[in-house]
Amino acid sequence: MYHNSNRDNNNRLSYREGFFQQFSAVQSRSKTRGILSTIRIKAMKLQRKLGLLDVYSIATGAMISSGLFVLPGLAHAYAGPGVVISYFLAGIIALPGLLSQAELVSAMPKAGGTYFYVTRSMGPAAGTVDGIITWVSLTLKSSFAIIGMAAFASTLVSVDMRITGVILCILFTGVNIIGVKEAGKVQIAFVSVLLLLIAFYILKGIPAIEGQRFMPFLPNGWYGVFSTAGLVFISYGGVLKVASIAEETRNPAFNVPRAMLLSIGTVILIYSLAVFITSGVLGAERLDHSLTPITDGAFAIMGKKGAILMSIAAVAAFISTANAGIMAASRYPFALARDRLLPDIFGSVHARFGTPVVSVVMTGAVIAIMIFLKLDMLVKMASTVLILTFTFSCLSVIIMRESGVQNYQPKFTAPLYPWIQIVGIGCFSFLIYGIGREAFTAAIFLVIGGLFTYWFYGRIRTSKEFALLHIIQRITAKELATRDLEVELLEIIRERDEIVKDRFDEIIENGLVLDIEDQMPVADFFRLASEKIAEMTGLDASRIEQLLNERERETSTIIAPGIAIPHIIIEGENTFFILMARASKGIVFSEKFDDISTIFILAGTRDERNFHLRALSAIAQIIHDHKFRKRWKAARSPEDIREVILLGKRSRR
Repeated sequence: MYHNSNRDNNNRLSYREGFFQQFSAVQSRSKTRGILSTIRIKAMKLQRKLGLLDVYSIATGAMISSGLFVLPGLAHAYAGPGVVISYFLAGIIALPGLLSQAELVSAMPKAGGTYFYVTRSMGPAAGTVDGIITWVSLTLKSSFAIIGMAAFASTLVSVDMRITGVILCILFTGVNIIGVKEAGKVQIAFVSVLLLLIAFYILKGIPAIEGQRFMPFLPNGWYGVFSTAGLVFISYGGVLKVASIAEETRNPAFNVPRAMLLSIGTVILIYSLAVFITSGVLGAERLDHSLTPITDGAFAIMGKKGAILMSIAAVAAFISTANAGIMAASRYPFALARDRLLPDIFGSVHARFGTPVVSVVMTGAVIAIMIFLKLDMLVKMASTVLILTFTFSCLSVIIMRESGVQNYQPKFTAPLYPWIQIVGIGCFSFLIYGIGREAFTAAIFLVIGGLFTYWFYGRIRTSKEFALLHIIQRITAKELATRDLEVELLEIIRERDEIVKDRFDEIIENGLVLDIEDQMPVADFFRLASEKIAEMTGLDASRIEQLLNERERETSTIIAPGIAIPHIIIEGENTFFILMARASKGIVFSEKFDDISTIFILAGTRDERNFHLRALSAIAQIIHDHKFRKRWKAARSPEDIREVILLGKRSRR
């Protein structure tokens, strides 16, 4: 038995255009009033402008802010000097989620970060929930940073802290409307200043530590340390932000995962050292509940000049976090709109600046509103929904890997799979339990809100295939999944790796595929192949069969164990085609070679000699990739077989 596939080019083009129409269509009737009515809208495509340093600065700056300059005082009141362990532990617990996100972003570097991965793994309902709660988490964290900055500003200017926060929010929203590259430049400048000043604080503070200030080290026991780890988990939430801007990053499969790993390593070290020094310098009597702990520590170490320096560092940190927060959070409504899970207006991209302007403005407005929440509740809510997002990331990796989706091809793979994801999910569940009932209840309401949004809006406007369907299909043996997800991932890989289609790709896309289940003698195989080629080209089947047999008698076309490439010259001109065949039980070429499972038949006219050689070279490069045999064997359909070749590693000219 065998299966064949011969794709009609016109049908294929219309299918693909239809599939991606939902991503590029912008409704001209979607307008806003006031200032937004003057915005020029273009197709929903973002520009790649950010490099490794930009992404590292965004991630690092997004993590070092209120988590260091405001939160240690509140956290110390819960855990005592053991808060140092809380910060370190929170960073270590974040690693499973970070490594999972790094793998996902290297496979699917698209705007929307975790929302995009969750949708493609668990479906649009789960994706809508994740998109909304992650957007809320990032806006809460940005509000936290702006509150901290406003608190410092209020010591210099006698203006209500909340009014100052709203003004700052408007300023950062404007920066992010102007452009992502400009926002990236601002980020690099502020993060550079920030890291230098914190390094100075650490070096000056080490000699000033007093050991007795660490006694008692665990006034509330280990439970206090673990529950506080959940509270300060928000400090590492900035790493989420780089996943959401992957589509705007150059070489995202390389730059984003490395920036994430470099930044969290930097931040764990900085938090642990800075909090340790501050605790050893101030002690509980001055540190507990302080909203300016690092500045207070600098005053104790270096006097007024030190306090001024660290106030400058704090302002730089707050600016970088607020700036990065608006930049990253705004990409979530954008991604939801692009998948038609929110109104199209949120997917609008400014014609001049290339930024999702409506999403940026809405995000800035929500951050301004959140400034008026109670500080401790804001922190707990942000940490809870952030932990849920990390949990979704771990689940997404497990589902994508177990689904067997062929075009899920990450450039970075999380180590120790699946144990690191399982341990991560367990730790995240424990942290949520330790944070408290109020924050958990608020998170549940957000989840319900996400499901409500999907059910009454997105469900009737979009239908997405997702990886979980492939797992269910494998268990139930029912046809539940189509090839939509494979096609989408194929296009993502081409965009990610900047693959420009050439003539070889076009021939493979329109070539014949035979998937042969039974063992077959080579003569029977050549007869079958000749008949299929004749059906496609109109050539004489017996003549093609004769040429194939003659070619095999002259010299064996077996080029490697299990692989043969028969290639022949046919009559006519300007003709070239390729037949791909997979034989599960092998084609018997001879007594010695009875297990040839991979066959490529190349046939071309004499005037195609140069391309004939290039095609041979391309196939040789593809089949010598160490992953080729595994992917070839695992392909579940003729289309999967075709895409193994389309995405194979080869030089392109």
